[in-house]
Amino acid sequence: MDVTHLAAVDSTRAARVLHQVRSARLAGQPAPVAPRPVIERSWERMLRSGVDPDHDVRADPLSREEVQRRRETSVLRHVLPVLREGLLAAADVAHHIMVVADEDGRVLWREGSPPVLRKADGLGFELGADWREDVVGTNGLGTPAVVRRPVQVFASEHFVRSQAGWTCAGAPLTDPRDGRLLGVVDVSGPLETMHPATLSWVGSVAKLAEARLREMHTESLERLRAVAAPVLARLGGRALVVDPDGWTAAVSGMPYARRVALPKSLSAGPRWLPALGLCSVEPLAGGWLLRGADDEAGPRGPARIVLDLRQARHWSVEVVGGAGSWTRELSPRHAELLYLLAVHRSGRSASGLAGDVFGDPARTVTVRAEMSRVRRYLGAFLEHRPYRFAEAAEVEVLLPDDPRDLLPHSTAPAVSGQRRPAVAP
Repeated sequence: MDVTHLAAVDSTRAARVLHQVRSARLAGQPAPVAPRPVIERSWERMLRSGVDPDHDVRADPLSREEVQRRRETSVLRHVLPVLREGLLAAADVAHHIMVVADEDGRVLWREGSPPVLRKADGLGFELGADWREDVVGTNGLGTPAVVRRPVQVFASEHFVRSQAGWTCAGAPLTDPRDGRLLGVVDVSGPLETMHPATLSWVGSVAKLAEARLREMHTESLERLRAVAAPVLARLGGRALVVDPDGWTAAVSGMPYARRVALPKSLSAGPRWLPALGLCSVEPLAGGWLLRGADDEAGPRGPARIVLDLRQARHWSVEVVGGAGSWTRELSPRHAELLYLLAVHRSGRSASGLAGDVFGDPARTVTVRAEMSRVRRYLGAFLEHRPYRFAEAAEVEVLLPDDPRDLLPHSTAPAVSGQRRPAVAP
């Protein structure tokens, strides 16, 4: 069923059909038509997590002081002008509202048509409210955060019945530096006022916002480069200057690396870093000066690698070894690749991983590019030809309690095959 087309042609009929589909699925009966795959998978997650489809479950909203604190510390504050310029004028005319939530699903900004804002208050769609999918069901803020792509939710595609009078189109906003989820921007309003192009419109504006963040990062690296130039000119040997996220501003006496993996909490002093070996870390205005040490041996002693996939959107890898420990958050693609290598400890070739991830063994160029990025921060802990964890490393994978919650964003055939729940004897 083409919900977008049906809603544009006959919104009343669309609402009726979607109500029938939702009612049949919740009753365990055959539906008149199949729900869209992104909606069906979300409903399955809601049923497993115990969200009540017939009752609102609202967490206490944040205080105004906490909302203001989060606004002031959120990177999203820098792209609000882009979002407002791209969405607000048309949203207000069309009787919609624009809502921006942070990575925790908390509503930080909410603007647009005053009558629609008042209706939103009745749903608990207010400042500081928690609109994560596993709290309030399938919706245009929480669901895009889980699947990490734009999603439109029409009428009774919302899992909780009280939200069926709304239609929402939301798109995730990610940090271009590391792929980390920053939040979600959403346009919401009555079903009859929604245009078929709303989802594409919201998604395009989200991309413009991310482009602005990339520009800001480039500008910050230029400023750090100006600080680094006289410092590196006085030094001999290997050295480079990076920003707090490890992006390189300047380099001297060694090959250029676009980015260096840094521990989650870096401090001054001697440190072992995967890409550099032993080095001296010194603070610099806007970043760090990393100076290569004479002893470039790798980490001493066996390493323990913990791949944590328990919590959606917050996947991470932790390395514990003789030189200390460090943790790095993972992008969806890197979480997939490292999980597959943990499953196949003997290793996978580029074509094998391409088949695992894309169902197409020929997509080796994409796989090699991603694995090159992974090796920048795992360094000697990850070998290639074939790609595999180092034999001396102990690898532990922390999985969700329900196998069906494993990397819910992933469409990789090899990951989907691991989501089947165990069959009781």
